[in-house]
Amino acid sequence: MRIAMFSDCYFPRVNGVVVSVYSYTQELIKRGHNVCIISVEYPEEYLFGNGIDAAGGIINNPNFKMIRVPSQSVIFSKEDRLARVEQWFFVKKKMDEYKPDIIHINSEFIVGYFGAMYARHRRIPSIFTFHTMWEDYIYNYAPLLTKNFSHKLGRDLVKFYLKSADHILVPTPRIAATVKEYGVDTEVDLLPTGIPEDLFIHTDKQTEAINDAVYLEFPETYGKRKLLFAGRVAKEKNLDFLLFVLTRINELMAGKEEVILLLAGDGLYMNEFKSKAEKMGLSDKIFYVGYIERPQLAVLYKAAEIFVFPSKTETQGLVTAEAMFAGIPVVAIGEMGTVDVMQGDNGGYMVPEDVEIFSKRVYELLTNKKLYEEKSKEAKEWSMQWTISSLTKKLEASYAKCIEIFKNKHKQME
Repeated sequence: MRIAMFSDCYFPRVNGVVVSVYSYTQELIKRGHNVCIISVEYPEEYLFGNGIDAAGGIINNPNFKMIRVPSQSVIFSKEDRLARVEQWFFVKKKMDEYKPDIIHINSEFIVGYFGAMYARHRRIPSIFTFHTMWEDYIYNYAPLLTKNFSHKLGRDLVKFYLKSADHILVPTPRIAATVKEYGVDTEVDLLPTGIPEDLFIHTDKQTEAINDAVYLEFPETYGKRKLLFAGRVAKEKNLDFLLFVLTRINELMAGKEEVILLLAGDGLYMNEFKSKAEKMGLSDKIFYVGYIERPQLAVLYKAAEIFVFPSKTETQGLVTAEAMFAGIPVVAIGEMGTVDVMQGDNGGYMVPEDVEIFSKRVYELLTNKKLYEEKSKEAKEWSMQWTISSLTKKLEASYAKCIEIFKNKHKQME
């Protein structure tokens, strides 16, 4: 099958959509498919402090093709780019040369629109993955808008793609319910982002090397109890909550070991977060690892004892599943995608946004060895349902279903 993946973001930009597109593309190619990713072009200086160059994420395989669309900066987000509207003819020409069997749209901006229009113009089946709850996100990017207006704008944006697609994919049951709430009756399949199992196959030597690298860069972390957060450093991730949690945990651990936080990631909120941490006297308890690529992150999980996740806006919360796959328990706020991943206290503890409750759960895991071992084992077992190999089979079935739906729809129209 020849698959065209349309996404308004790709490497060097890093977020959940990028990880999903990349991971499924890798696995689809392994399974004999031909995949073309269409995304925006980034200037060479677009590194976001993460060390990935503009060619990052390119898959070296003859069955893979990458098309970069000339783009422009975005006022409301320095990390993102928008394809230029006049590049529609460029994309159309490239797709005519590629001849896709199916269009897979992964985002809702200009590149996503190109995908929807090409599917309509050339009468090709299209499938849309509803990755992002834009009704909740847009206000964070455009705070000058009223919440009611940004909420409606986010809904209307997504509804266009939901209604344009022949078939819909959603990462969580919660988003499946949202599709129905929007009044869209197109068939929906549940498909989370998968975890590549080979990322988590490490020798003891590799794990030791990551630990040594952390101690080499941050010798102050040696002998201390380590929590880990990994993700984009953005205001909507609710990272300020962890400052209060870290303070409270160390109060609970007084007279025992000191607890520190490793923060893996980068983003536009970093300077403000560091400033708040300094004002709260936590500069010696937070260590900024910066952005690291997924293979290294997969090992870094094991350098910590507990993964802490305060975000209340995650569509899926893939990092919580990855942390569990690495065998470390998770303590997370039970909202949005976290609810769908953990489904209760599976692999750790899912708690309300309450500093005391969150802190006490972390404390229990740090001080009760038997409980920790039980939760670590539970985390590993629970995470197995998100392996990429099993989920890609579902994606292939959804593609086949989409093509069949498209054919039947057009037979009825003839």
